[in-house]
Amino acid sequence: MKPTAETRHTSASTPSAPIRPEHSGPPQKPVKTVNPLAEALQLKLDYEELTNCMRCGFCQPACPTFNETGLEAASPRGRIALMKAVADGLMEPDQAFKDQMNLCLGCRACEPVCPSDVKYGHLLEQAREAIEQHTHHPPHIRFVRSVMFKHMFPKQSRMKLLGKGLRLYQKSGLQWLARKSGVMKLFPESMSQMEKILPEASAKGVIETLGTVFPAEGEKIARVGMFRGCIMDVLFTETNINSVKLLAKAGFEVILPEAQNCCGALHAHSGEMEAAKELARRNIAAFRDAGVDYIVSNAGGCGALLMEYNHLLHDDPEWAEAAHWFAERVVDISDLLFRRGRLPRFHGGHADDGPVTVTYQDSCHLRNVMKGGIAPRQLIKRAGNVNFVELKNADKCCGSAGIYNLVQPDMANDILEHKMEHVKKTEARYLLTSNPGCLLQMKLGIEKEKLGSSMKAVHIVDFLYERMNEDTTDSGS
Repeated sequence: MKPTAETRHTSASTPSAPIRPEHSGPPQKPVKTVNPLAEALQLKLDYEELTNCMRCGFCQPACPTFNETGLEAASPRGRIALMKAVADGLMEPDQAFKDQMNLCLGCRACEPVCPSDVKYGHLLEQAREAIEQHTHHPPHIRFVRSVMFKHMFPKQSRMKLLGKGLRLYQKSGLQWLARKSGVMKLFPESMSQMEKILPEASAKGVIETLGTVFPAEGEKIARVGMFRGCIMDVLFTETNINSVKLLAKAGFEVILPEAQNCCGALHAHSGEMEAAKELARRNIAAFRDAGVDYIVSNAGGCGALLMEYNHLLHDDPEWAEAAHWFAERVVDISDLLFRRGRLPRFHGGHADDGPVTVTYQDSCHLRNVMKGGIAPRQLIKRAGNVNFVELKNADKCCGSAGIYNLVQPDMANDILEHKMEHVKKTEARYLLTSNPGCLLQMKLGIEKEKLGSSMKAVHIVDFLYERMNEDTTDSGS
């Protein structure tokens, strides 16, 4: 049984002593008031999960921040030790504790290599939720968090307005003026760099373009619900459209529920767990009403949280069963195409001078949570005229991790720099990935290394759709 906050604190901080009869002996000193953050952590952290860690250290080679710093505290084992020390009342969570929790990318590469199957990602989210509840942000940070987490990401109509504003900025000459005048230098370097590689935004998403039902070609294999995402549908609308058409070509009827909203991943990773749960409830209701056989994601970061809605809502008796129904139907688009679809024949693109070299960077959450590392590679290899080169350490994080590259730019840049050293050695024409954050980070790496004339970062769906023959299909594997 998980000890309560009070019993754990008392047992860890009060030395053993003979039990005195009531009213005997000198009066006891008042119990020291528990640090509010420590108390919150003691209540939220899954104590059984903390004790599952055997401190074997298998997680350390898989951890990007440990590899960069060499510090025990910057490894999953070290962070779990810090959490447990707070849970046991042996230390108070100071700023150094918060910094280590925030330095973690949340890539969860530690989980597949853990012999005890410690759910480190769940512990990290619990810790960050407690930290967020007891952090007093400056007014401007509170304002930005409120706008983004409460009034922007959860509202698809407002995301469309954001897309419209970005498109106006990109097409009206304002972007050219901002760059030419040096205005972008007033912003943090991480933001000005990201502005350079933003794709063309759109105010018209996949539903506005294709409708809510897209029929299968030929005999229908299954009815699938397409998760469009929030940022995905604004900055990568074409990828969403291509995803639907690719699924239909492979034999799936595609349903796009209008009531769906943001998956809640950015909220969960930033300590906004109650908001994440509310978003989960809305998505569950939307897709369950649609009566789908599968719920398809084309973004590894979204798909991982969608697949864990059952964990997110496990303590909600009203939604636990529905969350389980939802979670067991979530699948990445590559995995569904490869394992169930009637695959189109993928031709060799427009290369006229021999095979085009292609490499692939894993989405951490797709690989580590959704277990989807095989299908993308198999699909790429099916394309004609392709020379697939495996990227060294493709399973290591690229440094994107949601908004990590904005809030932890130094560590993100160090990780990206090392990633690009391996990317350059592939001499690939196409650098493919399966997640929008990873795609932007790879675009940033190409920009930093001045490789734009010889290399292009592309979502795997767009790469395959461009090479899809219209007249022939293969049976699925």
